[in-house]
Amino acid sequence: MVNSYAGNASAASSSAARSATSNSSAANFSLRQLDLNLLVTLDALLIEHNVTRAAERLHLTQPTVSLQLARLRDFFGDPLLLPGPRGMRPTARADELREPLQQALAALKHAVAPSHPFDPALSQQTWRVAAFDYSEFTVLLPALASLRTSAPGTRLAVLQTPPARVARMAEQGEIDFAFLIGAEAPLDLHRLPLFNERYVLAGRAGHPRLQRRPTLAQFCKLDHVIASPDGGGFHGVTDTVLAERGLTRRVALSVPHFLFLRSVLENTDLVAMVPSRLVRGNAALQVVEPPIEVPGFEMLMLWHERVHRDPAHQWLRAHIAGSI
Repeated sequence: MVNSYAGNASAASSSAARSATSNSSAANFSLRQLDLNLLVTLDALLIEHNVTRAAERLHLTQPTVSLQLARLRDFFGDPLLLPGPRGMRPTARADELREPLQQALAALKHAVAPSHPFDPALSQQTWRVAAFDYSEFTVLLPALASLRTSAPGTRLAVLQTPPARVARMAEQGEIDFAFLIGAEAPLDLHRLPLFNERYVLAGRAGHPRLQRRPTLAQFCKLDHVIASPDGGGFHGVTDTVLAERGLTRRVALSVPHFLFLRSVLENTDLVAMVPSRLVRGNAALQVVEPPIEVPGFEMLMLWHERVHRDPAHQWLRAHIAGSI
């Protein structure tokens, strides 16, 4: 008897599971076929308890609302609203639907509503930006003070991201912006040119070899320091230009960051070919025009299509561009 009972219970359980699965599939299929406008009509009917008043609320005709109520009754398998002495009375199923239906419609309305204008003064936004020390100094630093004033509740995280990873990180939402030179910028990102940069020759203030513009031969004999973001490199764009003329220079030091390079210049007799904005207005440095023309670069702000129309991002892009 025990075994027989267990077998029957197991069979009943399996049958119930199959029935639940079947009902769930049917419900999912029906939901895909449901006109969402019917839910708006049901919400109005549950508020008014009257077809005519619900039609007026929805700016529809009374026959249209009656037809929609019939479709709702068929969908839910329940009369939903029954005739009564003072209008229509909701069924128990209709009462169950009332609150979740209102919440669902409110959430849907919020989801499809137009975006509100971005208010920087009230924003709690956190932005993540990919930048190296040069763009930190020349792009972000000039914008930082006014950013703190205009949007005091926002936060900014600066990441040093290899150029090869910028496009993927922007696509996946790991960064909002990136600042790269044109030669390193991915082609599949939106871009805004910020400025064109050129190279100058710099050394410490009072450097005996930089009292006037050196000749090309003198330039090649100077001890140079070079910034190598990839680490340990002793060859840069200046060396490429010199090699085209069959010349070389003496590169005595390779450093990974421009800002350390600037400190080296201030405290030693080493010289460097540096972007002009990095040393502009620095009284501790002597800056002269180099005896050879080295191609400069274009600094770009880059972002992905996913944030292209976002009001907060549009505001920050304009703010940064206007601060340079």
